[in-house]
Amino acid sequence: MFKQFINNETIAKSLDDVEELDDLENLELEDVQDENEHIIDLWEPLEFNIDDKYEYVPKSKVFSLLSNGLYYGIAYPILKILMKVVYDFKIEGKENIRNLKEGAVTVSNHVLFLDCAMVGLAYGFKKVYFTTLEGSFKIPFVRKLIKYLRAMPIPESIKNREYFMKAVDKILQEEKSVHFYPEAALFPYFNKIRHFKNGAFDFAVRNNKPVVPMVITFRDPKGIRKIFKKKKDVTLTVLEPIMPAKDGNTKQSVEALKQKVYNEMKEVNNKKTLGDI
Repeated sequence: MFKQFINNETIAKSLDDVEELDDLENLELEDVQDENEHIIDLWEPLEFNIDDKYEYVPKSKVFSLLSNGLYYGIAYPILKILMKVVYDFKIEGKENIRNLKEGAVTVSNHVLFLDCAMVGLAYGFKKVYFTTLEGSFKIPFVRKLIKYLRAMPIPESIKNREYFMKAVDKILQEEKSVHFYPEAALFPYFNKIRHFKNGAFDFAVRNNKPVVPMVITFRDPKGIRKIFKKKKDVTLTVLEPIMPAKDGNTKQSVEALKQKVYNEMKEVNNKKTLGDI
């Protein structure tokens, strides 16, 4: 029922149009039939197939050079300015990323089209890969752009998930980081933490890597911004890394880690939403 918010022309809309989306702040989870169901239909005119030959992280030196040039030389500085202008974007706890000495799984709530850009800004010049829907690679031009910006498509076909898992494991073992949205679906401007799927936490447990939770919250515009800004401004709070427990079996460890991360993110979100911190 909530797919009425955005139609198939969404991807062609400008950032100004995106800002006109109805708020979901007053939406209750009991109003949603499936909180992990996508309420946004993307325009996906192209074919995209993932098999055992697909390179999640291309080995080509030319690709790496172009990717780093686009990411750090163009996207990063532009997005840093854009996020400040549009959202008065602030990052709290950035030292929790800066002090990482190993690869990590980072997770955040999924509440904005450009929240991946916000996560990237929190990472600064540390390398991070972003998991995304396979459907994002069916959009003209976007598919090429996000590939160079380190996006990794999650296969829709279960039989191809094995290759995706191996690619993520390799990234983590090489002491790099991978970002996940454990809520799975994008709910624009939603101000509650939804329940998590297991994927991100399974990777952390199997590779014995920390999970770094990130919480995106909204605040009222201040000063002159409240005159012309309809939507709320944004804060990204980076929490301290959480290591998987070493006791119990894998399934128990995944569930315990997931619940701990969820509880900490929910606590921060509730306090921020209530204006306590």
